[in-house]
Amino acid sequence: VQLVESGGGLVRPGGSLRLSCVASGFTSSNYVMRWYRQAPGKERELVATLTSTGVRTVFMDSVKGRFTISRDNAKNTVYLQMNSLKPDDTAVYYCKTRIGGADYWGQGTQVTVSA
Repeated sequence: VQLVESGGGLVRPGGSLRLSCVASGFTSSNYVMRWYRQAPGKERELVATLTSTGVRTVFMDSVKGRFTISRDNAKNTVYLQMNSLKPDDTAVYYCKTRIGGADYWGQGTQVTVSA
């Protein structure tokens, strides 16, 4: 099982990014996929989830209406579309899944929102 995130970078406030989480070793559409983020000096927080039945939930009030989680089953990839980015969105973003009671994390991708 492997998760590899990409798509982060430096973006100006108001800009957009789409993060990707490519899964291998398992079929991601069969499991709940989650995006987390960890800002400097803060704990890791759950941003959004996507269930195997396609239910999407954004947990962070601060990103509701701006962030969307989705998947491409053919590519075994989960995305986090981030619009209207703010400096407070600066963080390392991780995807995660749980299989058989074990948690699997990607290595993270850095998102920096700055003018």
